[in-house]
Amino acid sequence: MALTESKMLPLGTKAPNFHLKDTISGNYYSLDDLKSENATVIMFICNHCPFVIHVNPELVLLANEYKNKGVSFVAISSNDVDSYPQDGPDKMSIVGKVLKFPFPYLYDKTQDVARAYDAACTPDFYVFDGDLKLHYRGRLDGSRPGNNIPLSGEDLRSAIDAALEGRPVDTQYPSAGCNIKWKMNS
Repeated sequence: MALTESKMLPLGTKAPNFHLKDTISGNYYSLDDLKSENATVIMFICNHCPFVIHVNPELVLLANEYKNKGVSFVAISSNDVDSYPQDGPDKMSIVGKVLKFPFPYLYDKTQDVARAYDAACTPDFYVFDGDLKLHYRGRLDGSRPGNNIPLSGEDLRSAIDAALEGRPVDTQYPSAGCNIKWKMNS
């Protein structure tokens, strides 16, 4: 597992649209179905990455906290399931239900959505404002598996608060985790 940092998509970039199946409900959703008038958080995650497993409790906590402020959270997995079957839709559904994800867990079979967002790693976080313009791109916080820094969600929390208040984010640190598992013919 090589540590991969996120790429920094330019701030102000309009959120790319998508139409993907939610592995938890079985419904298909587009960005328009899931966006919020206040702020929308798009997260690229997967089942097997130890960096994602490490942050999952904080993601559930943040999503439950911020839904009361009208913030929408969306998780997307884009990994190649032929090489990583543990990241397949059937297993995604189980993980989402067991962890009680308060957000849809979408499957990007073609990997086109990951490419459109220039996603590089899991976890990878994007915060879009009410106009779906990129406000933040980066990490949840400084915690990583084994570094003894407790999960706080402070960087993502600060970015969401800034988007809700219409002010810029002071510092943007790239996220870091497992690389997206691209299909060989990609």
